[in-house]
Formats: sequence, structure tokens, C-alpha cells
Amino acid sequence: MQIWTGLGNPGPQYALHRHNVGFMAMDVIAEMHEFGPVQKKFSGWVQEGRVGREKVLLLKPTTFMNESGRAVGEAMRFYKLDIDALTVFHDELDLAPFKIKVRDGGGLAGHNGLRSIDKHLGPDFRRVRIGIGHPGSKERVNGHVLGNYAKAEMDDLADMLAAIGAEAHWLAENDGPRFMSDVALRLQD
Repeated sequence: MQIWTGLGNPGPQYALHRHNVGFMAMDVIAEMHEFGPVQKKFSGWVQEGRVGREKVLLLKPTTFMNESGRAVGEAMRFYKLDIDALTVFHDELDLAPFKIKVRDGGGLAGHNGLRSIDKHLGPDFRRVRIGIGHPGSKERVNGHVLGNYAKAEMDDLADMLAAIGAEAHWLAENDGPRFMSDVALRLQD
């Protein structure tokens, strides 16, 4: 079993924030792969299903971003899973908008959700970094991250999320490079 966690903040007022793109990815994966109904567990919302042949639990922590690690830690301990069973989907300032990179481990880049997971489980989890771009100056970062996607970005956002959902089977099979390649190919069309 694998646990895929999307980072975000709960509540309709945050739904279209760039910071919530991890939640958006979970919703699209659940829909495209016909996951079961949403349940409240592990201080979050979970859905169970399969991506390809692999059993996956999708988790959206309801603890708010800064405490995401608490929810992820609860789920990992309940299922007695090692860190290599965890994939975290999150927004990434240092990537161009709608670009995707997968990596195992790495720094926290000031991301409070990653910092919380690192605190609870250590740094060696797989990350799906979803680019939101940098606004240019440090003073504008908070407003950018916690701002909604613009209307002009909605088609690109929908295309990127659909590509993530369609190619998710490569992540389930632990082939991050193929996932990145095939998502990029879909976004070229």
C-alpha cells in the first residue's frame, strides 16, 4: 500500500489558492481512478482505491498546512508503512508554473507543510513538486502562494491536473522519471 498526500488548507475559502494545488491533485486522481468515498480519518480526508495495480490511500490533511505531518504520521503508523510508501504532492515556488518534478528527499525550501512532515517522519519521502512560479520579490511571496489562481491560468491548471491524474500509474509503479516525461508530453499538445 502507498499513501499519497496532497498538501493544502481545508475550507472553501482556500480551494483555489496556489498553496492548495496538492489537494487539487488528490481530487483529480480520486475522480480519474474511481476511488471510494471520502472518509474522515487520521486528522484528514481519505479515499481508498487503486492506481494501476497498486493500492493507494489518498490523504488530504485537515490540520492546516503547518501541521500536515501530524495527519501523515498518523496514517503511516496505522498502516505500519516505511517512508518509501509516502508521496507528497505540494506547491513549489522555485518551479515555473505548471511544471512538475519528482524527487526523493531534499530540502524544505521554506515550505511549512514539508517542514511538518519532515519533523514527524524525516526528510526521505518522495515529493511531487508542482510549480507555481515565484512572484519576483520576497515581499510578494505570501500573497502569491496564498492567492487564487487567476482566471487566465484555469485552462493550464486543468490540463496539468488532468495530466497528473492520467500518468499517476507511473508514480504507483515507482517510475518518477517516466511520470515526469509523460506529464510533460501531455502538456506540450
